[in-house]
Amino acid sequence: MLARSLRIFESKSPVLARRRLSTKSNVEITEEVRNALNNGRAVVALESTIITHGMPYPDNVKCALEVEGIVRSRGAVPATIAIKSGRIKVGLNESDLNELGDTESSKPVKTSRRDFAYVISSKRNGGTTVCGTLIVADRANIPIFATGGIGGVHREAESTLDISADLQELGRSSVAVVSSGVKSILDVPKTLEYLETQGVFVATFGHTKDFPAFYSIKSGCTAPYNVASAGQAAAIIKSSRDLELKSGILLAVPIPDEHALDSDQVNLVIDRAVREAKEKNVRGKDITPFLLAEISRMTEGKSLKSNVALVKNNARIAADIAVELASLQEPGKCINKRPIIIGGSNIDSNAVLDTDEIKAI
Repeated sequence: MLARSLRIFESKSPVLARRRLSTKSNVEITEEVRNALNNGRAVVALESTIITHGMPYPDNVKCALEVEGIVRSRGAVPATIAIKSGRIKVGLNESDLNELGDTESSKPVKTSRRDFAYVISSKRNGGTTVCGTLIVADRANIPIFATGGIGGVHREAESTLDISADLQELGRSSVAVVSSGVKSILDVPKTLEYLETQGVFVATFGHTKDFPAFYSIKSGCTAPYNVASAGQAAAIIKSSRDLELKSGILLAVPIPDEHALDSDQVNLVIDRAVREAKEKNVRGKDITPFLLAEISRMTEGKSLKSNVALVKNNARIAADIAVELASLQEPGKCINKRPIIIGGSNIDSNAVLDTDEIKAI
């Protein structure tokens, strides 16, 4: 009788948030990722549009496996996020990656916030964009996310209003994104202004404030801050989460020197690719994959090699930050774990429970 009179109040608990995600939102979290989260170990979220819409098969799968290997080699657990047959997957095995990466068979949908309901209800496959990955990572309480480059304000957005949903999601997510800035096909100055409006903390990772331009080391823009080490980045992330600011962090990592492309040549190629897109009336969610493919073709594959190199470098740095962040937590404690309040009118007791201990009453 007493059990029936008690109620569990969620008190914004990340532990309960993960359980709601698992049981009510068609989500499957692998045992490896779940164990890491429950034990306060380092976890790095990875997106899947780079697999489904960013690279050709089988290079996409090879790259994804190598990126996951880099994360593991630095002491963190990779959590590649995607949708498979209408189920959100947090963590993919090699078979999942191969099935998703063979896009002729899997026919994945590029999945941002607006697309989730359709993809899940239709039991489709989906590659999650930066926006889509942020949504899932935030609800799964994964604090670090590595990607190549975020979306942003497109060129001529003043007439097209083409602005990536990534930017708004960054403004309402508690996840820190490690990327090589924004994709160089975009309007970098306007994107930085938009991020400021959204309250997103933007910093370069390194010793200068020169904001990178994806394929190139410098964009000509200056970031508000620079972060010199993984430890410093972790301290900022922890402080932001402790303050419950509920807005994101963008850490912009320059592409390694040996893989950087000349910015003037890249801009010429981008201008040609943008003209091609206009002539072929390519719009909306198709524009970024189209431009990246055209740039790869025009650079004879050099841009694709640079893309792979910067993604791997970002994964390495994100893993180092995740390990540092995990070290700032109490041993065995989940990041931001709060107590669950159990009480009746005359009985009150506080308890912190692991996910597996929570049972419906």
